[in-house]
Amino acid sequence: MKRLIGEDKVLSDEIDLLCYSFDSSFMAKLNRFLPDVVVTPLSTEDVMKVVGYAYEHEIPIIPRGAGTGETCGAVALGGGIVMDLSLWDNIIEIDAANMQALMRPGVIHAKLNERLARFGLFFPPDPGSTRMCTIGGMVANNASGLKAVKYGSTEQYVLGLDVVLPTGELITTGGVGARTVKNVSGLNLTKLFVGSEGILGIITMIRLKVLPKPKGRGIVMAAFSDLNHAPATVLRVYRQGILPSCIEILDSSAITAVNTYRPELELPDAEAILLFEVDGSPQGVEEEGAEIARIAKEQAVLVEWATEPKRMMGLWEARSVLATAAAKLRPDGTRIFAGEDISVPLSKVTDALRGIRALSLEYGIRVVNFGHIGDGNVHTAPVLDPESPEEVEQAKLLVDAIHRLAIRLGGSTTGEHGVGAVRIEYANEEHGAALSVMQSIKSALDPKGIMNPGKLIPCSATPRE
Repeated sequence: MKRLIGEDKVLSDEIDLLCYSFDSSFMAKLNRFLPDVVVTPLSTEDVMKVVGYAYEHEIPIIPRGAGTGETCGAVALGGGIVMDLSLWDNIIEIDAANMQALMRPGVIHAKLNERLARFGLFFPPDPGSTRMCTIGGMVANNASGLKAVKYGSTEQYVLGLDVVLPTGELITTGGVGARTVKNVSGLNLTKLFVGSEGILGIITMIRLKVLPKPKGRGIVMAAFSDLNHAPATVLRVYRQGILPSCIEILDSSAITAVNTYRPELELPDAEAILLFEVDGSPQGVEEEGAEIARIAKEQAVLVEWATEPKRMMGLWEARSVLATAAAKLRPDGTRIFAGEDISVPLSKVTDALRGIRALSLEYGIRVVNFGHIGDGNVHTAPVLDPESPEEVEQAKLLVDAIHRLAIRLGGSTTGEHGVGAVRIEYANEEHGAALSVMQSIKSALDPKGIMNPGKLIPCSATPRE
């Protein structure tokens, strides 16, 4: 590696390898996935050299962004080369006239939007890790976040990619030299690579569609004494022809966690709290906010409408501190990232929340529930003592049960965090016969199985079986 791309781009000391042996997932906390070497390329040529060498010698290669993932998607399950792309973070161009931006994979999400704001533009997908996660990681995992209900996921904004295939060959999707936002020529290879979690190739350049930044914004908070009234209110808002930019839910477990951690926020004692955010023209925001508040008052015990920035920040704070607040429910507890990302039909959100509560009692593991109710993406935060072998085993059973609950309700094991190695065992149950087609595509592009083996879909034996 040092001969190929230079000593300053290669890490092989034990302490460096240890830093790349985990991500945010519970699975990574329970195991040590040490790579043999880490490389930090800063050019397409670097990437092609490393991948070409790995292909020739059948060495696993694992692309990695900021490591904020929660599925063991960017760790070396059986050794090999971890390719850290987070340092390759230059924005090539903001093409405001054509409503798009070109960048390298290591660009941080928040920094991209800070740059776009100068042009009155923004990139809508809004993950909670905005100040850490990379655009390359978002593309590889088809990330979304709070604003997915209105603006969708990352795939809807990717216009083209440069990708180094497992053979070391470079291709451009979306049209060579294209700057169009609309293109139906040829097979849609761009969509094939978005969400592929690095098993088909390594993304080296990204061309994104961006949108005008809304000038107005407001938030409705509604508290309910009956959990069933929360999703019912969301459906009534939709039926009035209103599409909020965000709709978040905190159930009673999340409300308790926030009030324990930040009592000064004084969240109302309720079965559920909904947060609706609307954006657009200032006049449109006022009209839609008032209508949502009117609808919510039909069943909510408390409703508040705010457009003042400081108050809106205060209302969102309860949602933003949940990850930390969950762990505070137990002095010896830690919030783990496992079973945290199920997605269910809108009509089944209440069933999912009640089902998770029942499973929490069954397995003796406390769970905090919240999520993006507008698109059925429910996040769970199990809290346990990771030093207790008994609790760890119970947590594994709980997480498996949560995943299977989602499938049983007509949903998916993941709405936005991806599959990685954590959820790969559910692939056949979720996809059926379509899984063999996915495996055929993987084999066609990566016949030696070197690219991020053991992730997303089960395949034949990898080079390090």
